[in-house]
Amino acid sequence: MNSFNNIKGAALFSNWKFMGVFFLVMVSLAVLVSKSGIVVSLLVLAIPLVVSYLWIVFANPRFGFILLLCYNFIAIGLTRYLPGIPFGLGVDFQMIVIYVSLVYNTFFHKVQWKEALTNLFLLSVIWYAYSLFQLFNPQAVSKIAWFYAMRGVSMYMLLTIPLVFIVFNKKNDLSVFLKIWAVFAILLAVKGILQKFIGPDPWEQAWLNAGGELTHVLFGKLRVFSFLSDAGQFGGAQGHSAIVFLILAYHEKNDKKLRFLYFVTGVLSLYGMMISGTRGSIAVPVAGFALYVLLSRRFKLVIMGVFAIVAMFVFFRFTTIGNSNYTIYRMRSAFNFNDPSLQVRLENQRKLRTYMANKPFGGGIGSAGNWGMRFSPNTFLAQTPTDSWYVMIWAEQGIVGLLLHLAILFYIVIRSSYVIMYKLKDPDNISRMSALLSGVWGVMVASYANGILGQMPTGIIIYSSMAYLFLAEKQDSE
Repeated sequence: MNSFNNIKGAALFSNWKFMGVFFLVMVSLAVLVSKSGIVVSLLVLAIPLVVSYLWIVFANPRFGFILLLCYNFIAIGLTRYLPGIPFGLGVDFQMIVIYVSLVYNTFFHKVQWKEALTNLFLLSVIWYAYSLFQLFNPQAVSKIAWFYAMRGVSMYMLLTIPLVFIVFNKKNDLSVFLKIWAVFAILLAVKGILQKFIGPDPWEQAWLNAGGELTHVLFGKLRVFSFLSDAGQFGGAQGHSAIVFLILAYHEKNDKKLRFLYFVTGVLSLYGMMISGTRGSIAVPVAGFALYVLLSRRFKLVIMGVFAIVAMFVFFRFTTIGNSNYTIYRMRSAFNFNDPSLQVRLENQRKLRTYMANKPFGGGIGSAGNWGMRFSPNTFLAQTPTDSWYVMIWAEQGIVGLLLHLAILFYIVIRSSYVIMYKLKDPDNISRMSALLSGVWGVMVASYANGILGQMPTGIIIYSSMAYLFLAEKQDSE
């Protein structure tokens, strides 16, 4: 029996030896806290939480995955309130702990490792193997940059997908996954609304004053970022939530409370996307809705969908209605093909095309973007903004890496579309998978304009969604 499931309670305190050690430890910690700075003090105070966390995860790895999902949403936001602590590495720590707990649990009961042996896992292994190959890229300047950057590029995909297959693979687990996502999507939207109408809190204002306002205050207007890394990630994450939960709300007929939760989540997320000031994020719900219409295979819905998309394009591209509202004006600029910022992006891509002509494997993972500016600031790739997820993949891993990446993503979408349209029978399962796939496709399309696909919290949500799409046939038979 797993000893972490044994309830000891207060029995430990009846042992005088334990009490003696406990007293010495408490006194030592008290002295350490009194003589150390705030960071060390917080780390000491966090010891009981860490111990409790380890106990819970080793007793039941499934709870570890639930905690990982929750932490994934708040990790980056915490860095504004407690600077200097690498909260992002907490995701890595939790994944390692869950895998160690699974190995530990194999001594007490059978862990279904073989459930993870799927085509999707094989694809994630291939993609991660290519990332490992990048360690030996002669163009790469910094190995440390590789370590930090490859986590979001490939490692989280490799580690997240098996966890869903092994510990979170039931229909009820998918329901829990969606509810956790909905709650945090609402919290993101509410925090964003507070930033817009009340203003940033003191810690957020300090972050803006330290340089964040260069990209997040345009023409005196705040680009809302909520408690995520930036406005681009906030807009993309909210657009992702909007399309998924509005589809779920449309199909949910049995549970009125759940339908209300999904509807509120979808509407608030759609508004959150609009106030983010991120123009490219509009591609998430538009592309997602377009795929959903095709998946439905209902002629009337296809006609209505095409009409809605055309009407929206005409509204933003050929009218000036609502320009007095900054949110609408900002979204409309996404449809202006002569927009100065678009021309700058295209010019950067032309420069990269010349530079990458003789570099089929790119300049090395972590050589572009923020990691490039941090670890190799004087290089061409670090000083040339990529702006896009796919442009970043191209710059860092070359045309070979970009084609491999796109091939994997398109295989997932095409294979999942086929399963939804021709294999699944359960209407509830079809609607859930259609929503998840529409969200994945929307993020894929929007990642051409913004680097949102592998960032927190979107990355882990996307990889989990992919796993559920590959579990769809199994869940359909349950």
